[in-house]
Amino acid sequence: MGNSLAGNKYQELMFWLTRPLSAFIILGNLFIIVGIICNRKLHGAINWFFLSLLFADLLAGAALPTLPQLAFEKQRGYHLCFFIHVAPNFFFLSFLANLLVVHYAKYVCIIHPLHYRKSWVYRWAAFYILLAWTASLTFAGLPLIWNQWQPDLNCSFLLVFPMPYLYLETYGLLIPTILAMAFMCIRVLCVARRQLKNITKLLRSVNRGQASSGLEQRLELKNCKGIAGMSLIFLVCWVPYVACLNISLLAIEYYPVSSLTLTIVTCLGNGSAAAVPILLSLSNHQYMEFWRDVVSKVWGSCWQGQRCGQKQAKPTAKMLPGKPCGTQDECLPSEDPKPSPGTDEAK
Repeated sequence: MGNSLAGNKYQELMFWLTRPLSAFIILGNLFIIVGIICNRKLHGAINWFFLSLLFADLLAGAALPTLPQLAFEKQRGYHLCFFIHVAPNFFFLSFLANLLVVHYAKYVCIIHPLHYRKSWVYRWAAFYILLAWTASLTFAGLPLIWNQWQPDLNCSFLLVFPMPYLYLETYGLLIPTILAMAFMCIRVLCVARRQLKNITKLLRSVNRGQASSGLEQRLELKNCKGIAGMSLIFLVCWVPYVACLNISLLAIEYYPVSSLTLTIVTCLGNGSAAAVPILLSLSNHQYMEFWRDVVSKVWGSCWQGQRCGQKQAKPTAKMLPGKPCGTQDECLPSEDPKPSPGTDEAK
């Protein structure tokens, strides 16, 4: 009785922890995907990379509610056991691979702007997208040939993923990928800062003896926003994810903790990482241009319909007696006929 009650509380907690976060990630990605597809101005190489990233993030968000179930041992068949464990791992690996490709494409575009159209990442965009998905699928499928499966044992996480594989994935793939993206972001911010200094020197040479112009202040503010945004994403999203990876490995091998604690840490870490594309898309106003146009059209049509309703609610003009309302001049409000002077004298 006590175990069943504890199990029900665990299921309820996992429901309220994973489902809202998963719904937010799925709806946010669908919102941005439609905005990119329906805007022809965004059909370029970098935006195709970002679109592939959004699809991978959508799959990772859909797999988020299945993570709490991996902490339990259950009697499952060989194929079902490996699919339940390998599929979420593939989704998260493809998400990180596509995110790395997006950072690299932006890095090449900013560091080498004059040679970007001649670079491979621009000319072979489809190949890079295919490479990101194929490499993720290949690495995620390694447990199919490198596992500790035994038919007489229940399906469990360690039975599918041996510890050497987990160490290789964490310290040989995931953390180096995050560090590579952090390095590229720092390089881009350094280049932006150097270009801002050059622009500031030119503005000050033109406006000698004058106060700083509004353009200079706007550029400084934009640069500060970029630095703050990158720092916030790294601290809020990637630091919890890296901490989640290390805590999970230590808990599995050295310090056994409760499945509830391990599941909460894993869900929060993966959920914070999956929110990165949505936060990055908020900095690009073009991704929201399609939805702004839709909202403006709907608002304009509603406002026009409201005005028409107000006009119809006003009293209609009265027709002159004995005359059909065929012309504009004839359709006038009726007034009391004024007596002519001749009739007054007759009276």
